[in-house]
Amino acid sequence: MRAALDCLLNPGSIAMIGASANAGRIGGMPLELLTRFGYAGGIYPVNPKYQEVFGKRCWPDIEAVPEPVDLAVLAIAAADVTPMLRRCHAKGVRAAIVYAAGFAEAGGDGQRLQDELEAFVAESGMAVAGPNCMGFANLNTQAHTAFASVFKTAPAQIGPGVVSLLTQSGNVCAAVYAIARKLDLPFSHFINTGNEACLDFSQYLEYLAPDPQTEIVLGYIEQLRDGERFVRACRELERQGKLLIALKAGNTDKGAQAVRSHTSALAGDRRVYAAAFRQLNVIEASDFAQMAHLASLATLRHRSAGKRVAVLTMSGALGAILADKFIGAGLDLPDLPEALQAVLRGGIPDYGMVGNPVDVTGNVVNDPAFVRTVLQALATTDAIDAVVVYAPGYMLDRMADALAEASRQHQRLFIAIDTGLAQSRAALREAEVAVFDDLGLAVSALAPYLLWCEARGKPRIAPMPPLETVPVPPLPCNEADARAYVAAFGLPQARVQCDRDADEAVAEAQAAGYPVALKILSADIAHKTEAGGVALGLADAAAVRTAFDQVRQAAAQAQPDARIDGVMVQKMERGVAELIVGATRDPVFGPVLTVGLGGVLTEIYQDTSHRLLPVDENIALQMLHELQAFALLDGYRGKPRADLAAACRSIVAIGNALLAAPAHVAEIEVNPLLIKEAGQGVAVLDALILPATP
Repeated sequence: MRAALDCLLNPGSIAMIGASANAGRIGGMPLELLTRFGYAGGIYPVNPKYQEVFGKRCWPDIEAVPEPVDLAVLAIAAADVTPMLRRCHAKGVRAAIVYAAGFAEAGGDGQRLQDELEAFVAESGMAVAGPNCMGFANLNTQAHTAFASVFKTAPAQIGPGVVSLLTQSGNVCAAVYAIARKLDLPFSHFINTGNEACLDFSQYLEYLAPDPQTEIVLGYIEQLRDGERFVRACRELERQGKLLIALKAGNTDKGAQAVRSHTSALAGDRRVYAAAFRQLNVIEASDFAQMAHLASLATLRHRSAGKRVAVLTMSGALGAILADKFIGAGLDLPDLPEALQAVLRGGIPDYGMVGNPVDVTGNVVNDPAFVRTVLQALATTDAIDAVVVYAPGYMLDRMADALAEASRQHQRLFIAIDTGLAQSRAALREAEVAVFDDLGLAVSALAPYLLWCEARGKPRIAPMPPLETVPVPPLPCNEADARAYVAAFGLPQARVQCDRDADEAVAEAQAAGYPVALKILSADIAHKTEAGGVALGLADAAAVRTAFDQVRQAAAQAQPDARIDGVMVQKMERGVAELIVGATRDPVFGPVLTVGLGGVLTEIYQDTSHRLLPVDENIALQMLHELQAFALLDGYRGKPRADLAAACRSIVAIGNALLAAPAHVAEIEVNPLLIKEAGQGVAVLDALILPATP
């Protein structure tokens, strides 16, 4: 398939089927772009209406083209597409782009046309982009197959490019390209995926990952069709030292529709994508401008930066603002070493700060030698990774020579923020100093970029552990059966017995020790509390007898058709905090783990952390630290610390329980998982296993 994709994305010859002599029509604009920008490969317009188009001989049909063709671009009606593809395939064409709409998105006959198209591609192995695709451009060879006027209106690119644009929208592709070219970003590929009937986003990304002409990918994603391939492609990008900047649209919380478990609602579509991006070290952008500025940073030679930032300003107020914004975005502003502070104090008045932020005050620009001393000192200290200089207008111009010199001489990343009209911006960019004219945009681009640099090469996905085969109870199952399954993976198992009458319940309560909880056992009642099927804090036999009848009656009234297997008696446990730990199968990425604040308030607070499975104990601890409620586990206001080690082992075990389960198990949830004091372990207070829906 890679050879066919080469014909699609790096064609040596192009046939335009449905060619037009009008540059304003979709069959004419690509031909005009190919000739305008000097594409050196073969160009073969195909249309029996014309003898010549844009100075090229026009052929009556694809069979008449005298030379081999790598790529056919089809500017024809939907109904004619598959028959034409068959003719192209017979001619030896390896790849095609389909402009036409009117396929599956139109329903009815459109679905039939798409079924025929997909069947042909599966049979032939042809690489077919679209349908409903704007077309592509290889900016390094000028192979323009897109009917996009942006190539005529955006600043022209001189020289080869290293940025590939990959989007699930033609209009987004053009919009991002236009913004990025104003920053002089050098592009290699311009790709929009269309309806993805035959080739999806992840397949293109898989092609770009080892592509020597691609160092940065700007991606626009609405919905991935192949999460497993996407993960592989992202891991290859990281192995190659390349960056994916992705803007994810359509962030609706599909999990909110789930009613049978908390985990699905908490994971949802948006959260799983965000977790996947974080684990794969993909920078998630929020708008087109941020994407372009992130890519601009990444084209600089300083790729060894980290999250420790020094801020150099002419204003104490701006230093404070930048410190707040950078720290709030996850960066560090470490105190500078005392020796370095002493160097700075040599030219900074007593009222100027030297710790970090550094306030050199407005007078310092009158001493160019000291400016050079400051910048050279910041460029060589091991205490920081990047330097942000805020110097508006003429002040930046006075510092520009020293700043450019420091950037050229050292690997340190320098960033200038100029809210004035400095004349030195172009010279600074030439010296690989990143220049921003907006403070907010500087922070929104620099913070995620430096965090990406910091995370490079660090493991964020655990290796697949060895898993035992454990029989899964017939589904749906009750809590007792669910507890027995998860216990096989290392979770503690309390006394579990299905009590059929009040006498059995009392006997079990006396054996467990009061106080106890009593819960209805039913495979059909996932949320026992909402059904009135739970009684807590029962202190004696009389309370147990009364509760036994009450929970059975309440459950029967709440869900009359539910099967009632009996009740379960469990000793009341005390601990530091309750968590929800759930593993579910995401339709895109597969097994996903959710950890959050547990109990009945789970969905109210939405305090959760998510990871693609598998996870290990180190990742589990990271997930706990990400919770806003982590303080409750860490001795908040003198309360005992939780047994974090036991919590992490349990989190890993629940994830492994899903990984080991057959595909018909959709979800495993422990909620609450009670975390006891350090050294005392955990307790499973409820467990749930859900089958996949048909």
